[in-house]
Order: sequence, then structure tokens, then C-alpha cells
Amino acid sequence: MQNRKLLNIELGRVSADEYKELPDTGVVIVLDNIRSAHNVGSAFRTSDSFKVDKVWLCGICAQPPSAEIHKSALGAEFSVPWEYSKTTDEAIRILKEQGYVIVSVEQTAGSVMLDGFVPEKGVRYALVFGNEVNGVDQNVVDASDMCLEIPQYGTKHSLNVSVTVGVILWHFRLNLNR
Repeated sequence: MQNRKLLNIELGRVSADEYKELPDTGVVIVLDNIRSAHNVGSAFRTSDSFKVDKVWLCGICAQPPSAEIHKSALGAEFSVPWEYSKTTDEAIRILKEQGYVIVSVEQTAGSVMLDGFVPEKGVRYALVFGNEVNGVDQNVVDASDMCLEIPQYGTKHSLNVSVTVGVILWHFRLNLNR
């Protein structure tokens, strides 16, 4: 077994223009009032990695161009299409009209545990991630088709939103590629 680290030129990465020409995955993410520009940048970088179709920035989210976003995104804000909406409610309304299933990632009385959920092929999903302190706004939860929760086994009851984006997108990509 050879464990030599690969050089960047060996990774076969696509350019930002090539990324935009790749087939849609049917997955978009919605950031509901994410206050940290670094978390927004991380969401862009993770979205690029898992080929998210679009990032919706809502409310108080920082928007490109931003040095803080760029520091975490490493340029992914140029490859992943994005849109800004003054309110998350407005973005959800538009996405519903476009046929997306709205999935809030939140701990609720009726949430489905991620390890028991398999996304359906051919269904378009809008995954909503909430504010670092307050989570997904209750009116957005109410407008959602379902809520997903990441099982957790330690003493803490939450993950950083950027980590949550990675866990959820990995689960979706893993299951939609089968």
C-alpha cells in the first residue's frame, strides 16, 4: 500500500467554470441568519465539495465578496451559485414553488434521526441550517416538510453549523450516489 500524499495537480479537480457545467444534484442549502462569515465561507467550501446546486444566504448572513468568507471558502464562493434573500421565509416560499422538499436541520419533537433517513433519488431537497445560537427559526420549521436531526451521544446537544453542513451533505451524497 502506497501512502504518498497526492499533489494538488494529481487530484483531478474541476475548475469553477467546469463545476457550473456539472449536472445538478437536486440539493440546495439555505443558511438561516448565520452570523459568522467564517461559517458562511465554510458552508460554501463544503457545498463545493459535495456539489450543491446553490447556496441561499438569508437575513443577517454575510455575502460575497467578503474577506472573511473567502478565508474559509478558499474560492468556493466563485464556483457555487448563490442567492440572497432578506428573509428565510421568502427563500423557502420560492423553493417550494420550484418543487423542493424543505428540510430543516433542527432538533424538534417530530424530527427524523439522520441515521434513519434515506433521501429519495429524483427528489429535490432544500436543506435549511440555522443560526449559531437560536437554530432554525420556528416559522421556518413550521413551513418545512420535515426536520432532520443528527444523533449525538455526548454531553453537548449541538454541533457547530459548519460541521452540521458537512455531516448532512455527506449523508445526502452517500445515499443519493447509491
